[in-house]
Amino acid sequence: MDIPTSQKYFPDRNRETGNIVIGQKVSSTKVQRAKELRRQMTPEEKILWQYLRANRLNQLHFRRQQIIDGFIVDFYCHAARLVIEMDGEIHQQQVEYDAERDRILSARGLQLLRISNEEVRQNLDKVLVIISTACTRNLTP
Repeated sequence: MDIPTSQKYFPDRNRETGNIVIGQKVSSTKVQRAKELRRQMTPEEKILWQYLRANRLNQLHFRRQQIIDGFIVDFYCHAARLVIEMDGEIHQQQVEYDAERDRILSARGLQLLRISNEEVRQNLDKVLVIISTACTRNLTP
């Protein structure tokens, strides 16, 4: 029996685990946009990224500007199935779009955590506890 290449190198990753990154069809335009967003992070995204990157928060791996179902999410932890969205002023103008996006991502079994830029600026410690708690809750069987 032929084993798919992704299963040879990542035996614990398959459709049942909900891995939505490997094998996902993504347009080159979307990949380019995600790269641009990584280079043009907001000050608040940069602050939070310093605490999430390199497995610094509870040894969990986070990705930034991850493409999921055609959407680019700010931060994503696959192990905890957690999407973190930083909400700045632009989100006040796209409430309906955000609600539809959240519905689609939630239907994937992902938990969405919305954090305002103001929260990061004013109470980063609390934000990190909220993220850590969400991850721990999602990792517990």
